[in-house]
Amino acid sequence: MTRRGRACVVVLGDFGRSPRMQYHALSLANQALLEVDVVAYGGSRPHKAVLEQDSIHIHELKPWPRAMHWLPRPLMLLFKPVFQFVTLLWFLCVKIPCPDVFIVQNPPSVPTLVVVRWASWFRRAAFIVDWHNFGYTLLKLSLGSNNPFVTAYHWFEKRYGMMADGSLCVTKAMQKELEQGWGICATVLYDRPPTFFHPASVEEKHELFSRLSKSLNLPHDGCDFTSYEISRQEPHETPFTILDGSNILLKENRPALIVSSTSWTPDEDFSILLEAAVMYDRRVAAILRQDDYTYTEVLSNKMHDGRKYTYPKLLFIITGKGPEKEKYEKKIRALKLKHAEFRTMWLSAEDYPLLLGSADLGVCLHTSSSGLDLPMKVVDMFGCGLPVCAVSYSCIEELVDVGKNGRLFSTSSELANELLMLFKGFPNKCDELNSLRKGAGASVRWATEWEECVHPMLMEIISRKSN
Repeated sequence: MTRRGRACVVVLGDFGRSPRMQYHALSLANQALLEVDVVAYGGSRPHKAVLEQDSIHIHELKPWPRAMHWLPRPLMLLFKPVFQFVTLLWFLCVKIPCPDVFIVQNPPSVPTLVVVRWASWFRRAAFIVDWHNFGYTLLKLSLGSNNPFVTAYHWFEKRYGMMADGSLCVTKAMQKELEQGWGICATVLYDRPPTFFHPASVEEKHELFSRLSKSLNLPHDGCDFTSYEISRQEPHETPFTILDGSNILLKENRPALIVSSTSWTPDEDFSILLEAAVMYDRRVAAILRQDDYTYTEVLSNKMHDGRKYTYPKLLFIITGKGPEKEKYEKKIRALKLKHAEFRTMWLSAEDYPLLLGSADLGVCLHTSSSGLDLPMKVVDMFGCGLPVCAVSYSCIEELVDVGKNGRLFSTSSELANELLMLFKGFPNKCDELNSLRKGAGASVRWATEWEECVHPMLMEIISRKSN
């Protein structure tokens, strides 16, 4: 096939932890037939589909020197953007081949939008901003609303965002805010899962849990998972699967697997999940102590439906890296639970979709600094047919259709109630969970959304800019 020109994807962050921009790079190469240069920081390994695409060329930026981390925060906020400005400008104006279009992730906004705007002028290329969130609202979380750095950041973000030849954004709520508050006309490109996010087969589950056996077997104080013999598995057995002759089977007495992906930052209150696990543990213990308790009685303490339900032990696997991980791991180790257990781990770009495709429920604690973006992790879960319990906030219902593909909660008590309701009768008699799973599996794919929303706009902008 004949390729038509070149695109540059700019991420002032870890490209391996920027799935949406990885998907952009793949679509630019596979659907728009462009050569693609990615300018970003290294760190995490991108998905193999990106690494194996010959038309995608990754250029790693030089990171902020470790020797400068001793600087006080106000000086860091001044000098680090200057260093990033010079480094990024060199790559975009000199080191990479001349592109027809730059597509830049926002945030971060400073110095990214400034540099890309200058580079697009110098190289006579189109300039497209993909708005994931607002950078100044993230800065507010640590500095406060009245800090002068926040005010300056907001000014730069708005001014240079308005200079773009085109804009994409992640929700209709953000589109409205950009239009009414910023004077920017943006096209909504919802995050959608690519094809490598799909439900896992029982063979894939067995292989995955065999690979993760060391992580699953780590001892955690106070937890009692001995009935599943996590620490004494034979090679043919995992906590969830067993090899019976030539057949791999799911265990009837397996724990329910709940996955949550987090960046361990202040915009995700992880204590909600810990408190919900404690509440679940106590309520299940009460059911086991008193055989005449039914599920409804435990919740309302007054209704009787005449049926008894079984409840599984819960295994929470929490993936991700971030600044507050150690703090919460310390809290996890202090829990004394008998019917729930936590594991934290970092997975490869290939194993993460398999974990989602092997789980029974996803939990999302993302709330958004602006209230206008949507969590990518939920999109990934839906791609794997995994139903979700998500924290409720302003625009989350653009993604989570309550009762169809997931449930919403606001407090730890509400989340505990959802866990009790969804897992009653697990694994064979949880009708509500199975219904949500069907809804989660009916997901539009990234390539379809990109072809409809971005491809025509991209070609029109490139054509207009070249004339």
